[in-house]
Amino acid sequence: MSLQVIACGPLCLLQDGGRQGWQHLGVSPGGPVDKHAAAWANRLLGNTSGLPLLEIALGGVELEVRADTWLALTGAELPATLEGEPLPGWSRFRVRAGQRLKLGFARAGQRAYLAAAGGFVAQPILGSVATQAREKLGGLAGNGQPLVAGDLLECAALGGHFAHGASVPWPYRPDYRESPILRVLPGPDAFSEEQRQALFAQGWQVSPQSDRMGVRLRGEALSAPRRQWSLGIVEGAIQVPPDGQPIVLLADRQSMGGYPLLGVLHPLDIGRLAQCPAHSAVRFAPASVEQAQADLRAFLRFFCG
Repeated sequence: MSLQVIACGPLCLLQDGGRQGWQHLGVSPGGPVDKHAAAWANRLLGNTSGLPLLEIALGGVELEVRADTWLALTGAELPATLEGEPLPGWSRFRVRAGQRLKLGFARAGQRAYLAAAGGFVAQPILGSVATQAREKLGGLAGNGQPLVAGDLLECAALGGHFAHGASVPWPYRPDYRESPILRVLPGPDAFSEEQRQALFAQGWQVSPQSDRMGVRLRGEALSAPRRQWSLGIVEGAIQVPPDGQPIVLLADRQSMGGYPLLGVLHPLDIGRLAQCPAHSAVRFAPASVEQAQADLRAFLRFFCG
């Protein structure tokens, strides 16, 4: 079966668990920038973690259903209707052939995730369907292009897959209206203790010049040490360029970087930052590697078994 795209918002991307094992050749992994919301969308449908789903920036999407199946919607708070009837967020629901699903524009958060029972189907490129526009990889056509009106999203016809709908319990749903405090792990470069504390002491504003490659921050400039060589870059790395305004790197990051690294965002806080709109406020707090490892193990046990 398929879902036909009737209308598409600013950026609607097919994503999966990411293109792993190619960073040594300069290919970034891609995948969803909010792994927590994406993982819940697949879990609601009993899908294997990392199956292809849609990452919908800001909203404005309309889809026509071609066969009965089940879908799940998580992430940004936005008005969603099926044949004009409102749908709850962070839930799974049945759709029938001929119905239309409409997603309005986000009221809180930046990205919504729409999953289908069994996952969406596309031809993998380098082992993944993750859409990476800069490298022209992935997506429906394999060329890194976002969805457009008229596209057909193939998925399984699983109308009888569940007896009823389900929702994510409230304690596990982020409140995207709150200004987050994001946890930071130590970085490899020799920043002074004064400069490390300067990151935590002030509030930062999310710059409009942010995207899936990284979130640029604005505040009182930091002073970075000189760097003599480039290093491999991980998701959540906090770079400090010469202007002293930090950049937190996301899923479409480059594989190498020469800017000094002040720290690395806690892996489970990266998605929360990616949901922050332009001009919103964020703060940072120090965290330990041991606690981050424990948190990530618990996350992977729950979502990946």
